[in-house]
Amino acid sequence: MKPLLPARRTELLAAGAATVAVLLWASAFVSIRSAGEAYAPGALALGRLLAGALVLGVICLIRREGLPPRAAWPGIVVSGLLWFGLYMVVLNWGEQKVDAGTAALVVNVGPLIMALLAGWLLKEGLPPRLLAGMAVSFAGAAVVGLSMSGEGSASVLGVLLCLLAAVAYAGGVVAQKPALRHGSPLQVTTYGCAIGAVACLPFAGQLVSDAADAPLSATLNMVYLGVFPTALAFTTWAFALARTTAGKMGATTYAVPALVVLMSWVALDEVPGWITLVGGLVCLAGVAVSRSRPRTTAVAAEVTPATAGGSVAAAPETSPEPQREQT
Repeated sequence: MKPLLPARRTELLAAGAATVAVLLWASAFVSIRSAGEAYAPGALALGRLLAGALVLGVICLIRREGLPPRAAWPGIVVSGLLWFGLYMVVLNWGEQKVDAGTAALVVNVGPLIMALLAGWLLKEGLPPRLLAGMAVSFAGAAVVGLSMSGEGSASVLGVLLCLLAAVAYAGGVVAQKPALRHGSPLQVTTYGCAIGAVACLPFAGQLVSDAADAPLSATLNMVYLGVFPTALAFTTWAFALARTTAGKMGATTYAVPALVVLMSWVALDEVPGWITLVGGLVCLAGVAVSRSRPRTTAVAAEVTPATAGGSVAAAPETSPEPQREQT
């Protein structure tokens, strides 16, 4: 058996790390829904971040990881405030208003917003497919919102909060990518988590009060959220993100809503209504449209030295440059 080429090995490692992150994040939606019955949104976010920062800090000490380079700090601070702080608080709040499956469907417009932010902030342009996908996704979000309106204004608020969570998640990823050019995935994740925890310290009193009255199962769910979907999943995500593009990483989250619906059905006996599911699928279809490539690109990619009449044996044995991700 031939050994894997370095580029192929890196690709497989990134795919495996992304798979671990996606599975753990899917379970997080279910745990948030369960723990949210006993903990307020800010208290749950702070408890989760404190548990995650503690685990990550111990790992950093064992591995003797020092402080990140100065150039990594702007991205760490922004991703810590947006992704670890704001995202977790508003997602916890949103899941108190809507079921876990609906929350996952709405939050998964994040990759589209990520591409939009990259086109605007990084000057990568706004292709027509991105604009079309954005229109389709937000039409789907509108369908989800209308489907929940029959259950009261609280459910509509929940959908809006999940959309805000998607914006915070997308902004956090866009900010984190440059930081990974200078710091290690463990450094970027650890200090981002710590910054998020500091930002949530105003909820410390509420955390102490809720913990005194919460059942053991809710507290264990909060600790689980800190150790696995935060410490482990965010680190494996950063590991994969450092080895591929933000667009490709965003596309891996397509599987999250299906996993969440299945997990919430088994663990919580919750399943979104049919209209909500249809609206969620429209959201995902919009993301797929925004990430699709023009047909001419696909045809050009199929042209190889052999099909073009060249000799494969004569081609130099060099690894191809990674193809630029179209956003």
